[in-house]
Amino acid sequence: MQPNEDNIYVKREEHDLSRVARRSVLPVLATVLLIGIAEMLMFSGIRGAAILFHMLILVVVSISTVRIKDKYVTWALQALMLLPLLRLINFSMPIFSEMVLYRYFYIYIPMFVPIFLIIRHQSFSPVQLGLSFKRIILYLPLSLVIGLLIAEAEYFIMGPAPIVPNMSFYNLVDVALIMVFCVGLVEELMFRSILQTRLEGVFGSTLGLIVASSLFGLMSSVYGTVAEILFASVVGLILGYMFSKTRSLPLVALTHGLVNIFLFAIIPLLGPGLGIA
Repeated sequence: MQPNEDNIYVKREEHDLSRVARRSVLPVLATVLLIGIAEMLMFSGIRGAAILFHMLILVVVSISTVRIKDKYVTWALQALMLLPLLRLINFSMPIFSEMVLYRYFYIYIPMFVPIFLIIRHQSFSPVQLGLSFKRIILYLPLSLVIGLLIAEAEYFIMGPAPIVPNMSFYNLVDVALIMVFCVGLVEELMFRSILQTRLEGVFGSTLGLIVASSLFGLMSSVYGTVAEILFASVVGLILGYMFSKTRSLPLVALTHGLVNIFLFAIIPLLGPGLGIA
């Protein structure tokens, strides 16, 4: 994955933003810490307190963005607000279907609205968002291999039950559409295109990547194991590094979606190693 002209442009822009915003990182650090506390409450099984904490984060941070004059810090805070919003939608969404798979659809589709508003308000460029299909044919095998390897390792940690009863054509189509175009696309827009970009503008490329990846891992606290949080953070680093090197949202969204397809459907039904003895 070689850096291209778009990637060089983004890095130069992030360097300029970093010099402007470095003096005002405290509000961003405080928000990251508060989100971490809320997720640790979730991890500890204190969901009521965690939900209340996330609600307070949304209120406090939204007020703070009105008062803070540094627009780059404000943009980072607005990006961070997507995380408690996703968590609140997750736990307040009514159950419209008994099938677990469709719950992902109802949770993630509403997130397109605030994502769109942030993209429009902050005037994200296509390059920043990674809206490029350059070399996508070359990236497809890479997505498949990385997605399978991550899923195999994560299955060993989680051992989830399948979210579809069998591997019929229609079930696989449903899983592919929801995991790639709902879960993968939304989470990669949030964590890589928006959050990582804005945190890199405040903290610099390396620390911004680490913070965004750590938050990605913390949002896995609902699975209830430290190992899953740590592993998800590593996955966040892998996807974040891929995004920073290629600036390709399609690549990371597809890889993320393939991880979930293998992890929650194919591997549980076929067995580890795809059932190949």
